[in-house]
Amino acid sequence: MSSPTSSKDDIRIVVSIDFGTTFSGYAYAHKCNPNQITVEDQWEGPVGFKTPTIIKYENKSYSTVKSWGASALPRRRNTDQSKPIELFKLYLLNEPKLPPLPVDYRKVITDYLKQLSEMIKENVNNTWEHLDFYSQVLIVLTIPTEFADGEIDIMRDCAYKAGLMKEKNTEAAAVYCLNASDEVKNLKPGGKISDSLLFITESFMIVDCGGGTVDLTCHELLANNRIGEITESKGGNCGSSFVDKKFKEFLRNKLGEPTFELLEKEYYNSLQFIVQEFCENVKIHFTGQNFKPYKIDLEDYLAKYPSTLKDIVKEGKERKLLEKSEWIITLQLDDVKKMFDPIITRIVHLIKGQLDQLQNKNKRCSAMMMVGGFSESKYLQNIINTEFKNIVISFPPIPLVAVLKGGVQFGFKVETVAKRVLKRTYGTNVVRRSQLNDPQSEMLPNGYTIVFEPLVSRGDVIPVNDKVVQQFRLSSLTKRVNFNMYVTKKIDAKFCNDPEVSLLRHLEVELPESDESDESDESDDDDDDDDDYDDTIISLTLTFGTVEILATAKNQKTGEKYRINQKPCVKLQLE
Repeated sequence: MSSPTSSKDDIRIVVSIDFGTTFSGYAYAHKCNPNQITVEDQWEGPVGFKTPTIIKYENKSYSTVKSWGASALPRRRNTDQSKPIELFKLYLLNEPKLPPLPVDYRKVITDYLKQLSEMIKENVNNTWEHLDFYSQVLIVLTIPTEFADGEIDIMRDCAYKAGLMKEKNTEAAAVYCLNASDEVKNLKPGGKISDSLLFITESFMIVDCGGGTVDLTCHELLANNRIGEITESKGGNCGSSFVDKKFKEFLRNKLGEPTFELLEKEYYNSLQFIVQEFCENVKIHFTGQNFKPYKIDLEDYLAKYPSTLKDIVKEGKERKLLEKSEWIITLQLDDVKKMFDPIITRIVHLIKGQLDQLQNKNKRCSAMMMVGGFSESKYLQNIINTEFKNIVISFPPIPLVAVLKGGVQFGFKVETVAKRVLKRTYGTNVVRRSQLNDPQSEMLPNGYTIVFEPLVSRGDVIPVNDKVVQQFRLSSLTKRVNFNMYVTKKIDAKFCNDPEVSLLRHLEVELPESDESDESDESDDDDDDDDDYDDTIISLTLTFGTVEILATAKNQKTGEKYRINQKPCVKLQLE
């Protein structure tokens, strides 16, 4: 987003970046024509609105990027088996059983975003001359709803190091949904045009099906074209890349474990090209019916010239079966369904979870909008339409573009989002008199115990820019007062060392320097008990904005504002 020294009035351009697990893209517009949004389609390789999220380095020092995007993709008969790095965004999602990367995933994310950043800067500056990118361009970077505060912080840091400004956006697709009335408001079950509209107070769901994650949020339409979250957003690691993973498991069974391990280790590009062709020829077009068997001829793929993949197959029952089939692996209809069905079942389960949340609030879903690249799957569309036939469902012609355009529109109209539902409980550590059964680890020698004090709780509906104030009485006079900000998904945490409670930020409140008379008073106070400080109360205020949490502190009695330092996603700001 904009640099700290720039104001909202300085912003001329909004750039929306969808950094995806398998594909990425960006879009931009000028504030004079905010609805005239340019979605980048001039990528190397096939014409489209996205490029693969893949990167290749010059050598094993990983200091220089050799290629990225489509140029880093493997080729059928390319003898270069140097391994590109892909799916590195998954390392932010705590996905189990991921193989170790040869370099820190944060560096890979930064390097990829840097390449993207350079392309964005060149195109934006060529379109509008004399533009100060860092003060006049606002960046909106979309992130999965499942990202915890720590992952958001990592993404922000990577974006900063890559030369982008910063920040995130969780409501991008929802804002686009609000503005795309032709997509949502004028549809009836089955996707046909009708006279029905989405009225104020009616609810709608956004299902963003990407390569790594599927993210869901429910909103209600408010007055003045504003929207508000009404359910706790949910997400899951069930994007399209997990279909690819199932396809690899299929290959593993056909080739045998020893051969597949050799293929992964020594002939990675050949393996990835097989996966790439599967995606282009099968996954994208699969409908679940009228499927023509798909054949993979191992003699079509080079291992090491002049050898082909058939020459690396190890002895065993798999080799005998492949010899019998003339080195051809065939995918039948049921094989492909087994790759899709577990993933789509999880998506259906997530949607039902959102509907259950709505029902618990005595609300119903009036419309659903499917966005993100995986939403292009006809098989997924067919199942969603069948499972939820009583809901108005919209599939934009190009689902990825919906997210990108939504990000741009969000940047121009941040105030569109009126309220949010907290996914976590935020709190801090305070002391109270010790009680029976307090854990020894949290008890202090003076008869007090450190406890978790919630400021806001998971599930709370917070109006955007609503302020939550907590007061703390000083126990001693110091130049700095420390507050630890904790976060948890629990709503009944009692102590800061409870399971699932983690430190989010260390907040350091700087108290003003005293003059000489104050210092003498302070030295006198040092000899007294805590009663001398009973009137010194600090008010800690959390302001929940649309995309971040702001923290401020002041003296409750005098109104004096204090400076807050953060030690590592609370953003701190002086009022």
